[in-house]
Formats: sequence, C-alpha cells, structure tokens
Amino acid sequence: MSTAKPKSFWKKPEGIVGGIFLVAIIAALGLAGMAIAANFGHILSIIGLVAILGTAVFLAIDKKGRNLVSYMYKSAMRWITGLFITIDPIAILKSYIEDLKGNLRKMNKQISQLRGQLHKLKEVIHNNKKEIASNLEMASKARDNDKRNVVILKSRKAGRLKESNMRLEDLYKKMEVLYRVLVKMYENSEILAEDIKDQVMVKEQEYNAIKASNSAMKSAMSVISGDPDKRAMFDTAMEAIADDVSNKVGEMERFMEVSSGFMDSIDLQNGVFEEEGLKMLEKWEKEGASLLLGDEKLDILDKANDDAEELDISEPVKTEIKVDRENQYDGFFD
Repeated sequence: MSTAKPKSFWKKPEGIVGGIFLVAIIAALGLAGMAIAANFGHILSIIGLVAILGTAVFLAIDKKGRNLVSYMYKSAMRWITGLFITIDPIAILKSYIEDLKGNLRKMNKQISQLRGQLHKLKEVIHNNKKEIASNLEMASKARDNDKRNVVILKSRKAGRLKESNMRLEDLYKKMEVLYRVLVKMYENSEILAEDIKDQVMVKEQEYNAIKASNSAMKSAMSVISGDPDKRAMFDTAMEAIADDVSNKVGEMERFMEVSSGFMDSIDLQNGVFEEEGLKMLEKWEKEGASLLLGDEKLDILDKANDDAEELDISEPVKTEIKVDRENQYDGFFD
C-alpha cells in the first residue's frame, strides 16, 4: 500500500481495550508474583515461578513465538472491541456514505440560501450606485442654481451611500468566498461519495473472498512464518481509507458550521455582520491545505479577491459524471 498510512495497533479502539487488558494482566502477574514470594518453597509456587520465567525466556528468544502471541492477543482484543464498537472498516465506510448524503443535502440547501442572499446584496449595491449617481446629479444642478442647502444634503446622502456600498462590497466578497468554497466542496464531496460507494461495493466482495480463503489459523501460520497476512493488509488499507474519509467529512461539517455561523451573523438590510462570524471565516482562510479542496483552496480564495473574476451565481452546481476517472482510493491497495 503505497499511499496508506496504517495506524499503530495501540492507537486504534482495540488497542485502547488491549492496553486496559494489558494493565490487568500485569497486575495479575504482580499479584501472582507476590503470592509466590509469600509461599516460596511450596511446590506449587516453584512450579508457577518456573512457568512464568520459562514463558518469558521463550518469548524473549523466539521471534515466531512472540509473533504468534502478539497476533493472538491483537485478534482477541479486536473481537472483544467489536462486541460494543463498530470497527469493521467496510461497515464504517457504509455509515460515512449515509453521512455524506445527509451533508450534501444540507450543503445544497446552504448554497441555495446563500445564492439568494448574494442576489439580494448585489441588487442593494446596484440600487445604491444608482442613488449615488442620482444624488450627485441633483447636487450638481443645485450648485448651478446656487441652492447651497440642497447641494449639502444631496452630497452628504451620496457620501453615506458610498460608505454603505463599501461595507456591502466587502461583505459581498466574504459571501463570495463562502459560495465558491461551498460549491467546490459540494462537487468534490459528490465525487468522494461516489468513490466510497464504488470501493465498498468492490472491496466487500473481495474481503469476503479473502476471509473465506484465509482462516484465522492460516493467518496465524503466515504471521509465524514471517509472511504478510493478506487479511491484515486488506484491513489496514480499508482502515486508512476510513480515516481519510473521516477527516474529509469532518472538514466538510466544520466548514458548514463556519458558513452557517457567518450567515447567521449578517444583517443584510444594514450591511453589517458580527465580528465573530468574520473571525471564523478568516481563521479557515488562513488554515493550511484543505483535504477536500486540495490546491484548489488557494485558487478559490484568489478568484474571490480578484475583481476581474466575476462570480456567476446563476450558474448551476456541477454534477460529476464519472467517465474515465480514476477512483481516488485505488492506490491504497497497491
């Protein structure tokens, strides 16, 4: 697996359970040692001490024995953990497909609401510009007719509208960033959901075949002989995919919270927004690379801040058509 980065056993849920059991085992051995020391000289104590020391020496000098004990211990912890936590990566990926479907529906609703707000804001800015031009024209005519009071009133009104438009245009740029990111995340998340669905459909059949041909005993023998365990390698690849998807779904949900928080803070009528909502958006902009957007994040931010790049909010969100496109998770099994 050239692209999969497997977690350590101790960082997985079964590793946490294994750690608890390991502490219990060490405590039990400690109590047994104390009992042996208290009854040293008794035949059963001597037998127990010899058994403990013999096991320790055997595991210290025999690599195959260590591998077998480790395999058996990890398998037992995985079985115990699976009784109360879902650790099957295929089952986890199936749940992520449902999560993504729900998130895509919510995101599509956010995009529609934001598009409507952008339309309204653009109309307000346009009307303000017309009002500015009209007031300046009236001020000019009043100046020609030596109507000083009218000149002052119309000029001040034009100035206030101009200041208002500056705030509204800044707000529009921030909303444009939100819109561009939400649309791109929606498009990429649709691809992600399609890729996960394909992987689950194909790999579930493959996993069943591997389980049928690689029994627990056969896997143990492979571990003892030092050969790679196909089932374990498959599990590692699927776990790596599940971790990657988990991070991407998490990023998607976090940005939806940022978007929702920012939109809730906007008073469109007065062209103001709360500082906290703005800080949330700016924090996201300054964060590192995006898992869902990749290098497109910087490109989106650049376009949003480029006056020459006009946003077409009437353009529908693209729907991915899978034609000659590689699945982004195929490399996890190389």
